[in-house]
Amino acid sequence: MKLNYHSVEELVHAASTYNKKISEIILEQQAFDMETSMEQVYATMESSFDVMRQSVISGLDETLRSPSGLSGGAAAKLKKAVDEGKNHYGHLLGNAISMALAVTEYNSCMGKIVAAPTAGSCGVIPAALISVMEEYNLPSHTIIMSLFTASAIGMVIANLASIAGAEGGCQAEVGSASAMAAAALTEIFDGTPQMVSDSCAIALKNTMGLVCDPVAGLVEVPCIKRNAMGVANAFTASELALAGINSIIPADEVILAMKQVGNQMSSSLKETAEGGLAATPTGCRLCSQIFGPRL
Repeated sequence: MKLNYHSVEELVHAASTYNKKISEIILEQQAFDMETSMEQVYATMESSFDVMRQSVISGLDETLRSPSGLSGGAAAKLKKAVDEGKNHYGHLLGNAISMALAVTEYNSCMGKIVAAPTAGSCGVIPAALISVMEEYNLPSHTIIMSLFTASAIGMVIANLASIAGAEGGCQAEVGSASAMAAAALTEIFDGTPQMVSDSCAIALKNTMGLVCDPVAGLVEVPCIKRNAMGVANAFTASELALAGINSIIPADEVILAMKQVGNQMSSSLKETAEGGLAATPTGCRLCSQIFGPRL
């Protein structure tokens, strides 16, 4: 079956027809399209996963600070609280949030990350997948395969709507990453292809209308903490779907609604740093401190 990545329903139908996981269908299709072996395609994804893991490790350095001074050290602070049993909402969630902060802080410090699907949302997927891998002692193969499912969901969102904050606001970046992570998590825990679709839809609905308003135009405030929110949202959406709770609005309709919301969003709320938190008195003051007074 030839996939064109223009609907989530297409992915669900293909997987259901051949009684396979979405990830298995995608791996086979990508190998065919790229005229290479499945082993080579898998090795490429494995390499990306290795970068994700390293970005988590590097981002947990307590001495890490970005050039702007707006970020760094938060991931290590939360990880310490988790390790000492001082966080209040469970080890898995605390660990995942610290990882989301770690990757995005490392990105702000010019570290090597995987844009999944963008640099501004790079912390959600690594945090979700690596945290569950550690919590449940899952083999890396399971996680790497789930990345094919996440990537397929990302392709559909990119084709039907957008994954760019400049075009669709942060719903297109952290929202999309959260949907991709939710889909991967749902497959990891043996959810059906339809459950994967439902988790994607739920995650996107929860971030519908989220604006992109980076202080000083930098991918730090509030982007880093929104990645932490994104991983928590992915857990929520996956948990609901795995319990058999359906999304009333199908995933493809949710994606198209997200596109419409993005089109209606003011340009001041789409990565221009002209509205939202970027336009607050503190946001403007920080911008002047970093770049000097505006003329």
